[in-house]
Amino acid sequence: MKIATFNINNVNRRLANLLTWLAAAKPDVVCLQELKAADAAFPVAAIAAAGYGAAWCGERNWNGVAILARDAEPVVTQRSLPGDANDFQSRYIEAAIDGVLIASIYAPNGNPQPGPKFDYKLAWLDRLQAHAQGLWNAGVPVIIAGDYNVVPTPFDIYPSKSWDDDALLQPESRERFKRLLDQGWIDAVRALHPSQPMFTFWDYKRGRWGRDAGLRIDQLLLSAALSELVTDAGVDKAVRGEPGASDHAPVWVTLRSAKKAKRGGTAKL
Repeated sequence: MKIATFNINNVNRRLANLLTWLAAAKPDVVCLQELKAADAAFPVAAIAAAGYGAAWCGERNWNGVAILARDAEPVVTQRSLPGDANDFQSRYIEAAIDGVLIASIYAPNGNPQPGPKFDYKLAWLDRLQAHAQGLWNAGVPVIIAGDYNVVPTPFDIYPSKSWDDDALLQPESRERFKRLLDQGWIDAVRALHPSQPMFTFWDYKRGRWGRDAGLRIDQLLLSAALSELVTDAGVDKAVRGEPGASDHAPVWVTLRSAKKAKRGGTAKL
């Protein structure tokens, strides 16, 4: 089973890029973020023609998340992140696929900081931590995948001081990501590639793609039962260099057999 996350940065504008990548990479499950499309504008027909069922929560101008499943229909369990009934931004969707509970998340950017947007980012990550703890305690196979909008450590960004004041690098943001890992979740790509940067995002500005001036902000966090089944993980970096590409690249993990996941267990990565 191959599970990927991809901040598509406008699903309709990048639809050709998405379909080309789906045909080449053949992921079984894809978590999409930043759809930038209302529910009715989601390209469900084109995605179905590519062989994928889909569930999504759209938003016209910003945000929006989706889960695609090859030759299957995701069974939705959540369409928003619990904890704030007044939060209507489309940033979280959760579905069961082939015995695995999969969440696609698009955490708030938080800029400018300090300010209300940064406060919302931290509160949202606190809610994610609370919900993740409940999923962990349930002992079911879970993947929380998406754009966390956090650069976890200095190793996860190219050498630069230009981002020092950005919300993605602030101690409060990093601490909240660390709290997720402290619950026991396994950062699959970093676990398998501890000595490589594994960037997932290259800003369009200042020639950052050409200079490989990247950040690692897209992650797949696995519950203990699934971490025992990981066979490979990586970043499809070349996708970022294609014409009309998103500023993110797809990130993926492969599992030996999700159906063999057991409740609980100890991570072996």
